[in-house]
Amino acid sequence: MRDALGATATLAVVFVHPDLARDPTPLLEAVHAHLSPHTLIGCTGEAIIGVGREVEDEPAVVVWAAHMPGARLTPIRAFSGPGIDGGTEFAGWPDAPSADGVGAEDLLILLADPFTFRADVLLARMNAGAWHPPIVGGMASGGSRPGQHRLLLDGRWFDDGAVGVAVGGVPFTTAVSQGCAPVGPEMVVTDAEEGGVVFELAGKPAITKLEEVIGGLEPEERRLAGEGLMAGLVIDENSPDYARGDFLVRGILGGDPQTGAVQLGEQVRIGQTLRLHVRDAASADEDLNETLRLAASRLDAPVAGALLFTCNGRGTRMFPGPDHDALAVEGQMPGTPVAGLFCNGEIGPVGGRSFLHSFTATMAVFG
Repeated sequence: MRDALGATATLAVVFVHPDLARDPTPLLEAVHAHLSPHTLIGCTGEAIIGVGREVEDEPAVVVWAAHMPGARLTPIRAFSGPGIDGGTEFAGWPDAPSADGVGAEDLLILLADPFTFRADVLLARMNAGAWHPPIVGGMASGGSRPGQHRLLLDGRWFDDGAVGVAVGGVPFTTAVSQGCAPVGPEMVVTDAEEGGVVFELAGKPAITKLEEVIGGLEPEERRLAGEGLMAGLVIDENSPDYARGDFLVRGILGGDPQTGAVQLGEQVRIGQTLRLHVRDAASADEDLNETLRLAASRLDAPVAGALLFTCNGRGTRMFPGPDHDALAVEGQMPGTPVAGLFCNGEIGPVGGRSFLHSFTATMAVFG
């Protein structure tokens, strides 16, 4: 890798199976000795992704390195904990562009321990603020209780909180494939309350409207809806037409026949546009390939490398064969150095806001 770069690494990323990282110190020392990275981040994952390969059945480690002339990197070490008012407080995470090196247009990469860091609360707070940087990453996986995950930052490792890096001064784009296909018409939320409760869709009780839409679907769409129906919510309503990537997909958690309301797994506001979505292996394959194609076309430079964060419910648990997401990247971005892991939750932006997802593949793609 050092010979291929022809220079020291600006950024090194390490993803490693927990069996190989009970003490990651030797691994960190080896990467620093050979690549001399300006910044190193990483974490543990139950499955590890490399170029064209996803290692699900045995321990593995992947090391990814980039030489980025002119780049500005700011390492991040963050914590969350209970606040005095019963809420969640955060320390170490930038909540605004500041003089410490984080720029307003930077890409933020976040790797977090699911047991000790409330990434969902952090992202909701960022979305409610004035600064909405693109945040990509995921929750470490492979551990079953607190203290079993490893987070890597430069020459140190931790078993709690979060690590990350702000990257500025290099061309990049982000990609989020939620693995779904839209079905039925777009509907406006006409009555809702805080907590994701929708009482009315298009002026009708929500349950009644959903039954009406499902009844009008094609037989195959209706079959998929019966296996798992989801709601896609438009985050940015400023577009005349809504296409792939404009909907934040969340589960429909239940309904109340008495009131006609449905419960969604996301906050909903009156006036928001909603469309039903279904998910299966075929729709997930189509969505990922189209998402990758669009991501490559958005860059002003050839694709130079990518980091991939995919759900631990994908892989051979979703697709009929191994290596699906890694092979899709290789197919749409041939020869691209890619590294990644299977996550306990994936982070990526939709409609200009960043969210914690499930069953998705999110990416940071560098030019």
